[in-house]
Parts: sequence; C-alpha cells; structure tokens
Amino acid sequence: MNPFFQQIIVEHLRKHPPRRYNKGMSQKALENEARKMQISIKHYVWDILLIIIGVVSAGFGLKGFLLPNSFIDGGVTGISLLVAEVTGFSLPVLIVLINAPFITMGFTQMGRRFGIKSIAAILLLAIVVATVEYPHITSDKLLVAVFGGFFLGAGIGLAVRGGAVLDGTEVLAVWLSRKTGLTIGDVILLFNILIFAFAAWLLSVEVALYSILIYLSASKTVDFIVEGVDEYIGLTIISAEHEEIRQMIVHEFGRGATIYYGKGGFVGEHKDLKPLEIVYTVITRLELARIKKEVEKIDSGAFIVMSNVRDTRGGVIKKKPFKH
Repeated sequence: MNPFFQQIIVEHLRKHPPRRYNKGMSQKALENEARKMQISIKHYVWDILLIIIGVVSAGFGLKGFLLPNSFIDGGVTGISLLVAEVTGFSLPVLIVLINAPFITMGFTQMGRRFGIKSIAAILLLAIVVATVEYPHITSDKLLVAVFGGFFLGAGIGLAVRGGAVLDGTEVLAVWLSRKTGLTIGDVILLFNILIFAFAAWLLSVEVALYSILIYLSASKTVDFIVEGVDEYIGLTIISAEHEEIRQMIVHEFGRGATIYYGKGGFVGEHKDLKPLEIVYTVITRLELARIKKEVEKIDSGAFIVMSNVRDTRGGVIKKKPFKH
C-alpha cells in the first residue's frame, strides 16, 4: 500500500486503538493491526470494484440484448423480466421488489455484510437499468441468447466474487436446501423449470427455448468467473521413491511438494500396515503429461491420484513460470 495511506492507518490506530488494547499498544501490536487493516481495506475496495463492474456488465446484458428482444433469463431476474414483459411494469422497480424478500433472507443465511452488499448491488443495478443508455447490439436471436447470457452471467459472477448477489435465487436455494432434502442445484433447477414453463405459456415456446439458452450461457459464465480461469490439478503420489519424486517436483518443475504420512494396506494382506510417505503437489494442467512421465521414469509402479482444483492462493504455483 502507498506509504502515505499506510501512515494514515498507523496514526488512526494510535488515536483509536481496538478495545482489547485498553492498556496501550506495543509497536509490534501496532504494526500487526495496521497490516490487518491494510488487508481489509484492500479487499473492501476490490469487492466494490468487482460489484460495480458486475452491475455494468449485467446492465449491458439486459438492455443491450435481452430487453430489446423480449427475452428472459432464469432466476429472480427472469421473473422480473417476465412480469415486466407481461404487465409493462417498470423493470428496475421489479428487480428491487422481487429480490427484496430473498435478500432479507440473506441477512440470516449469509450474514449482515453479505446482505448490505447485495442490497447495494441490486439497487445499483436498478439505477443502471433505469438511467444508463446501452446500445442495441443485435436482433439475431442466437447472438442475443449467447452474448446476452454471457454479459449477464459475467455481471452476476463478478458480483459474487465481490461478496454480493444480483439475483436472490441462490439465497432461496440455500434456505430451502436446509429445510428440505433437496440440494441447492435441485432447488435452482426446479425454480427455473417453473419460470420457463410460465414463459412458454405467457409468451411463446420459442421465447422459452431461447431463454433456456440464455440461462445456460449465463450459468456457465458464472461458473467460469467464480471458479477462476486457471485450471489446476492436485496430484497425490504414493511411491517408495517418494524423496526422489519430491526432489524432481521441486527442482525440475519449481513447484512446492508436501509430504504427509499414512499407512498402506492391500486386499488379502494380514500383516501390519506399512508406513507410507505420500507426496502431494498442485500443478497446472499443462504440466500434467510431463510430470506423469517424470514420475514413471523414477517409479513405473507409483500410484497417482489426480483431482481437479478450482483455484489456489499463496504458495509458489502462481509465482513461478511453467518450465517446458
């Protein structure tokens, strides 16, 4: 952080120390609290930027693609679009009114901070839809479905990354999943089936089918934004040559490797379980083929378990470049 702002934080903490430091703060405690506050401010500002960009993107998807072509989406946004299309009622007002009970529910399900951020995000989306003039991009129905869903999904995903929602469907799904035996995915699916069924009845089957395509495009984009662009793979390697494999991963690939201990057992074996040292590492998918080859060179009988990792934080995997 900029030294000027850092000094402001330090001075603020000196004048207004946290309550637990009622007897005064040491220099070490002051530095520690200043570091924590810097991290909080950085994340807070980043969250606000993500929500704003998300709102702008969602507004573009709505006003640049969906609204001019009378298409709808799934979720609460889809209900708002459907009601606006059938009744002619103001879409910005509907976005706020229909989301209101779900966001209120979010205060108890997800916490106060989540609720406040979501209220601000939805109000901002309503203002953007009401006041910002977006260009009408195309009337081609397929392009509208794909790119309208993309921009709307990108907006929803960015808002989620910022700790808020632009659509209260998932809050309802979390609540219902706790009350029933259904999963969150089941609730969202049933909810959207009802919306598209009403769209087919009130509008047309064609509009409902294109709306399903919009929903699929949006949901995949949300997954892409929320889960991250990078694709990582976690490798669990069990081998008697564990130390040589660890050295290979560290020195040839520049990746970190964790060793943990276990016991191995096999079908039909009645002897004491043998202690094992297990190597675990996270790599990019581009490195998978080469690292499997290198492990095979060391121990052709090594047992390797591969699992998808959505994203990583910290460590060295994002700091060191891939070695060809």
